[in-house]
Amino acid sequence: MERFMANSLDSQYQQLLQDILDFGVDKQDRTGTGTKSIFGYTIHHNMSWGFPLLTTKKVPFKTMATELMWFLMGDTNIKYLVDNNCHIWDGDVWSNYSKKIIANNIQLIPAIDLPETKEEFINKIKTDDEFAENWGDLGPIYGRQWRRWADYYNGSGEYTDQITNLINELKTNPDSRRLMVSAWNVAELEDMVLPPCHYGFQVYTRELDYNEREQIALQNPKVKELCDVNGPMTPKGWDDYNVPTRAISLMWNQRSVDVFLGLPFNIASYGLLLEMIAREVNMMPYHLIGHLGDTHLYSNHIEQAKEQISRESKDLLPTLKMSSGHNFRAALKGNADEIDLNDFILLGYDPHPTIKAPLSN
Repeated sequence: MERFMANSLDSQYQQLLQDILDFGVDKQDRTGTGTKSIFGYTIHHNMSWGFPLLTTKKVPFKTMATELMWFLMGDTNIKYLVDNNCHIWDGDVWSNYSKKIIANNIQLIPAIDLPETKEEFINKIKTDDEFAENWGDLGPIYGRQWRRWADYYNGSGEYTDQITNLINELKTNPDSRRLMVSAWNVAELEDMVLPPCHYGFQVYTRELDYNEREQIALQNPKVKELCDVNGPMTPKGWDDYNVPTRAISLMWNQRSVDVFLGLPFNIASYGLLLEMIAREVNMMPYHLIGHLGDTHLYSNHIEQAKEQISRESKDLLPTLKMSSGHNFRAALKGNADEIDLNDFILLGYDPHPTIKAPLSN
């Protein structure tokens, strides 16, 4: 088990940008922007090399973490995001509202002052709870499917909590080949403002060998002190200090990938999810793998991609510390007020500056 290897994530990402520029085909898309696109690509990262946050441009960690907490709570209304200064989904919910209300010149009864700009709309989401409840929802997207997949088969009205089921299965049957979560609910796609881009993930666990467990054990100052005094500790002794016995990997699948703006978030988000699941089931986070389908650069991101390719990555990725597993458990309980993103401590993150690019909705 190697620790703190040189940063290969940025080089993988820069190579992907270059491959799209070199081999991508021009394609039209639903936004009307146009893309350069390739089909089929894999990102592979070993979590022991550091937390997967690109260094060739700044990726806003707290914005990414806020969205992931929102998914885990099962929330689909942007009110929580807006209240926490996360604006990833503003354009999608504004576009949905515009099509339904402004474009059709609909008059509401009773009459209310309708926002006429995106800025007015988002401010009303933030300040008017009733308006947010009526117009801030995105339909049954990620969080709904992760936490409340509807059972249409028998008409029972019951739901399946895929995340809770996954945790329970990891604790009782970690060698299962069915450790999967899906967001691609065909019966509800038409009700979603945007069908899932990253539509599912799978986890995989294996037993750690003696050397791997020993390396983990020696990261505990108490264990190291005892070993320095008394010599090597037995695996039975490691158990007393809750040293993991298994490694856990996560692979996500993505049908559509906005490589410049979206993919850095996706990589970091699933990296954080892997870290939280690993902590909850006491396993070592191991490999993070992304399988990408229509992998594209929007036509108005080309120059930005070239700039990022030209940058030299930092030698080391940052390190993530979590003082507890509280955020994960609070999210699963739907306790938004108990989530504290300061529990996620990012050490050694020194990226190049942000490269701004327009978002296509």
